[in-house]
Amino acid sequence: MQPRDILAALAGGEAISGSALAEGAGVTRAAVWKQIEVLRSRGVPIEARGAAGYRLPWPLQMLDAAAIEASLPAGTREQLGCLEVHWELDSTSTELQRRIAQAPDMSVVLAETQSAGRGRRGRAWLSPPGLNLYVSCLKRFDAGFAALSGLSLALGVIVLRALERVGVAGAGLKWPNDLLSDEGKLGGILVELNGEYQGPCAAVIGIGLNLRLTEALREQAGQPSDDLGRLAGGIAPDRNALAAALIDELTQGLRAFEREGFAGCVDDYRRHDVLRGKRLQLTGALGDIEGIGAGVDARGALLLETTQGLRRIDSADVSVRRA
Repeated sequence: MQPRDILAALAGGEAISGSALAEGAGVTRAAVWKQIEVLRSRGVPIEARGAAGYRLPWPLQMLDAAAIEASLPAGTREQLGCLEVHWELDSTSTELQRRIAQAPDMSVVLAETQSAGRGRRGRAWLSPPGLNLYVSCLKRFDAGFAALSGLSLALGVIVLRALERVGVAGAGLKWPNDLLSDEGKLGGILVELNGEYQGPCAAVIGIGLNLRLTEALREQAGQPSDDLGRLAGGIAPDRNALAAALIDELTQGLRAFEREGFAGCVDDYRRHDVLRGKRLQLTGALGDIEGIGAGVDARGALLLETTQGLRRIDSADVSVRRA
């Protein structure tokens, strides 16, 4: 018996006794308890209900590649290079990086959990099993790095479109690659480029979305965080349905970005820009800068009204906070 077997057995949200879990798997109750503790140590909130047994506080869906693929339009399925679901990877993006020379365009990799999930500027990305969504996509471009200005911002718009399709509203975009609610961070996007400045090149796009966060996980995050379950009134979207919506929007949106660049979704970005009109403080490679957010330009640079005039910030190696 492995941790994923326990999680799959408890996914329905009903209490199951330790003896029933042990009998079903042909192992001892001690072996069941050991795997329960492994999941708890990774952040899964498994409750003990006395004689009733173990249960999750809410049902969840185990990721299912066949179910995700069946939910995709035929045109999207035809464009996918591959679609894989893993129980655990160090990182979905790292997995695609290892295979970047051979993996076909629009290869998509998901994992139930990550042991070394990566966020922006080298930060770790919390990846408890079964609670959230961790997905990476490989997109190849004939053009070089210079033509991909604003890609991370366009991806933010793409993710919001996927959320709207599964009934989640109220998320906003924080330059350059975060999704926020009014209570904290909902998700993030990490784009890693490989290839030539003048082209061709490839982008490994990593997306992490919080569907369920316990209080312990919120504290572990070390910053204000939120989840899609709260934003959707207490019921998190179906993970397979969200994965399918995201993959479909990525397929369509990245093709549109190839044709139009960031200009094709700049208006949508501006509608969801949570920094516009806010007093901001920037720290990082450019030093400390304060000003009022003035939106983004057609290339995806952050516009900042300062006492010295309007500044364009196009280096992602900065931290942006509300002053």
